[in-house]
This record gives sequence, C-alpha cells and structure tokens, in this order.
Amino acid sequence: MKPGPDSGLSPFGPSLALWGLVPDGAPIATPSSDLLPVRRDGEPAMLKIPRDEEERFGGLLMVWWDGDGAARVLAHDENALLLERATGPLSLAGMVRAGCDDEASRIICRVASRLHAPRPKPLPDLIPLERWFRQLGPMAARQGGILAEADAAARHLLATQRDIVPLHGDIHHGNILDFGDRGWLAIDPKRLVGERTFDFVNVLRNPEGDAAFALAHLGRRSAILAEAAGLDRTRLLQWLLAFAGLSAAWYLDDGMEPTLDLAIAERAAAELSRS
Repeated sequence: MKPGPDSGLSPFGPSLALWGLVPDGAPIATPSSDLLPVRRDGEPAMLKIPRDEEERFGGLLMVWWDGDGAARVLAHDENALLLERATGPLSLAGMVRAGCDDEASRIICRVASRLHAPRPKPLPDLIPLERWFRQLGPMAARQGGILAEADAAARHLLATQRDIVPLHGDIHHGNILDFGDRGWLAIDPKRLVGERTFDFVNVLRNPEGDAAFALAHLGRRSAILAEAAGLDRTRLLQWLLAFAGLSAAWYLDDGMEPTLDLAIAERAAAELSRS
C-alpha cells in the first residue's frame, strides 16, 4: 500500500501533508535515506528523508547550488528534501556499457564544472578534506604496505591543495542523472570543501558493478578526465591512491575486507610509477 499523508508508520507522512504531495511510485530505501517518487501540482518530484547527518547536511549544498549543475530543491526542512525528479531515459552507466565511456566522462566533467563554479552567496557549513581523511593515518600506521603509500600521498596532497572549491564528494556515474530538458544534473553530495581534483576520483572507480572495467580502463579514463576538466593527471592519480586508502580504512574499521579499494590503490600506484 502506498504511504499517505496520515500514515503514522511512514517516514514520508509529515512531508506529504506539509507540501501537498501525492505518492507516485514505490518507496526506495538506500543505506542512508528513504526516497519516494511523488507529484506536486501534477509535476514529478522525489521526496528524500535522510537517515544520517551526512545526508541531511548534503541537502544544504543542494540548496546552495540552486539547480545549477544539480537537481533543483523544490522544498526543504530539517527532516526532508523535495527534489525535481530525473525523468530522462539515459544513464551514464548505460553509456559506459554501450561503449561510450569517453563521452560519459566528458559529461561528468561538464556537470562538475558547474558545481565548482563560484556563487555570489555564503557557503553552507562544509567539511574540509583534512577532516574527511582523518581515519587513514591511524589505519595506515597499523597496516603498512599500500595503505602507507596512500597515507603518504594524502599527506602530500592535503599540504599542497590548490583550486579550493565546494566539492560534491561523491561524483560518479550513478549520481549524475538525465533530467530531460534540464540536462545532466548531480544528486547526493557529501558537502566537502578542498582541491577540485579530488571530486573526480570516484569517476575512476565506477560505474558500480563494473569494477573490472574501471580497473582496466583507469589509464585512459584518467587521461580523458585530466584533458576534459583541466586537471593535473599526476595529482588525479595521487588523489585516487589516497582515497582508495581512505575507503579501505573505512572498510577495515567496519570489519570488512576492502578488496576493491586495495586493487584500485595498487593500480593507481602502478600508473603513477609509469607517469
């Protein structure tokens, strides 16, 4: 049964009533949010109820972007976010599978350039990359090996940051969607601030489910990203190594094996040795 405005057990009920929304599809549960396709005044939208602080504060960056490069926020309060809904037929992951990886990467770069552009208004509270990386050092000290290399790269990069901008923090093929006439737009930011190059590392690790492809094409894709976004390819690979180490540290702290992250770190280190 679809949740309604008076559904006491539904996380969506209060927002449905507050904003006059009509459910328009089945609820979607992600690890950090509850989502519900809805309509407001007949127009398609997506109601998002964040379940953790990171997701909630990411919504503030969506508001700051004001629909330029990111999905437009139609309404928001401390508990929920109402976004325009992506209704276009295309996906970047589908483009990759269809052999159009280079074009998918260039689309991502064009969207990122809009997100990174300055705005004449105060920024919301953002997390500096120094804080984002704080779990890597202690884990690298215990594990050594490739994590120590990742930590060394992170320390170097954090001490020499350039092109400081608001960062999405999780740009990849699944977080840039086809919004039809509005074009390709981003969703689900992490609300970070730091070196612009960092925002491209997750492109090199995706699409989700295509890890073997990402690893095999890392060299070419990193060159395409560097050319299309005006990046230093060496620093891009260093950020990839650093972030793979950080992600591995997160997995290890949760008692899980970071198989993919370690493989990406090794591949990034190998590319750096050849560059």
